[in-house]
Amino acid sequence: MKRSIGLWQFVGFGATSLGGTLLHFLYEWLGEAAWIAPFSGVNESTWEHMKLLFWPMLIFAILQSFFFSDKPCFWCVKLRGILLGISLIPVIFYTYNGVIGRSPAWLNIAIFFVCAAIAYIYEFALFKNDKPRRCTKIAAILVLCGLALLFFLFTFITPELGIFRDPLTGTYGI
Repeated sequence: MKRSIGLWQFVGFGATSLGGTLLHFLYEWLGEAAWIAPFSGVNESTWEHMKLLFWPMLIFAILQSFFFSDKPCFWCVKLRGILLGISLIPVIFYTYNGVIGRSPAWLNIAIFFVCAAIAYIYEFALFKNDKPRRCTKIAAILVLCGLALLFFLFTFITPELGIFRDPLTGTYGI
């Protein structure tokens, strides 16, 4: 694949959308297998929906890094895109819930795709700008590893905070 960043970002959005959609159901499809739980949605909480965006974006970033390893800002851009995408999920969800007071399923689904699109568009803009960032590759990778660890850990040891609460069952985690 050529190094056209626009094409890569478009493919990344598609891969993330497909991957996140599959991960939404994978835990249930695999009979609630514990090994897939850290990567898949285990309930309908906002946190679990953030996980559905994080893992496909991270996996795509790893794949993409083999083709853009010469870009010194690559991992900093990816970190910023992933942080934006996963941050927008609760911001948009809780904002519209506060305004309209309910959570239609179609809107919850749309939030995922909108957040993925915004994240990839933001990354595209950062790649096009291509100025040095106040971020190092090592720092960006460490933050992404820290986030991965939190998504893993909070799947099994879930804090009893609103973001982790399944709105359908009122339970937390698995």
